[in-house]
Amino acid sequence: MFRVVGLFVGFGFSVLGGITFVAYLNLFTVGFSFMKYMLFMALRLESYLFFAGIGMIWLAIYYPGKNEDEEKNI
Repeated sequence: MFRVVGLFVGFGFSVLGGITFVAYLNLFTVGFSFMKYMLFMALRLESYLFFAGIGMIWLAIYYPGKNEDEEKNI
């Protein structure tokens, strides 16, 4: 159950961060260079949520769980 919740929360964080990356692409029309854009995104909390969400999804899918044999021994 924890994996499913982690997967959904990670997906939500990734969507929030990804939308923010795309929304702030409009800064290029105001005259931001690519380096200024990357510096600006590095200071935004939403960009960290994107990477945290990707990490949570990865952990929910690939982190090894308990085997059935281990659960019987407990």
